[in-house]
Amino acid sequence: MINEQITIDTVIAAPPEIVWQYWTEPDHIMQWNFASDDWCCQSAENDLKVGGQYRARMEAKDGSFGFDFEAVYDEVSAPNTLTYTMADGRKVATNFEAQGRSTKVTTIFDAEQENAIDMQRDGWQAILNNFKSYVESQQTTREEMTT
Repeated sequence: MINEQITIDTVIAAPPEIVWQYWTEPDHIMQWNFASDDWCCQSAENDLKVGGQYRARMEAKDGSFGFDFEAVYDEVSAPNTLTYTMADGRKVATNFEAQGRSTKVTTIFDAEQENAIDMQRDGWQAILNNFKSYVESQQTTREEMTT
């Protein structure tokens, strides 16, 4: 059975090199890798190379639920492309495309069979939107510090 693919995207007001850094460094990942304010990313590990592992622990802040997200990198091409295979065999590709002084981030992932497509798209998009907010807030802080 071939999984349906889902696409999400956003445009972030920062250059690809900065976006890549915030997407891949564990200290940053822990600040944005959750879909809503009642969740958090307790830990993140990232061995950023082909065959390297990515791990993140996401939990509800009230402790009611949590899960581990694990994947192995298939392609790492900084600051343009990351592809990986999740522990359940599904594939994910994320592209970082320069658009002037901004970066378009597009992720295409294999849907899983347990949850509705709309629910999966909305959840992954919420995390991407959280990432966008985090990066842009960091950029604003950096700009304020230099003026």
